[in-house]
Amino acid sequence: MHEHSAYRILDANCNRLREALRVIEEYFRFLVSNENASIELKQLRHALVEIERKIGQVSLLEHRDTVTDCFADDNRPEEMIRPTPLDLLRANFKRAQEAARVVEEFAKLTPASETSGDAKRMRFELYRLEQHYCGNNADG
Repeated sequence: MHEHSAYRILDANCNRLREALRVIEEYFRFLVSNENASIELKQLRHALVEIERKIGQVSLLEHRDTVTDCFADDNRPEEMIRPTPLDLLRANFKRAQEAARVVEEFAKLTPASETSGDAKRMRFELYRLEQHYCGNNADG
């Protein structure tokens, strides 16, 4: 694995994680007006910024390559349909958890390997939040 590939993977997954966190945050802020959940999600986004800073924001950006990404223009049919806002919320929790796991693993290949633990903590916080907000308390 080349360092270039690790940074490219990290950049894609930091972006994916940030986007999913924003969707979840907006759900709680605007759909269900849950201030506490919105604040928790905002804190996670800020924690991600710190992870990116430690990994190297410039390195992440330098290794971005959307031109050769074979899925950049691809939309799977199941991604185009979200029957309910709760389905949208659940899909984005899963997307965020998966991206956090990828960051956790590939950060180990960089000089900022300590960020792996930060991403792991974020992933487990996302598990907790999903259980809390998508379980019996699905209305936020």
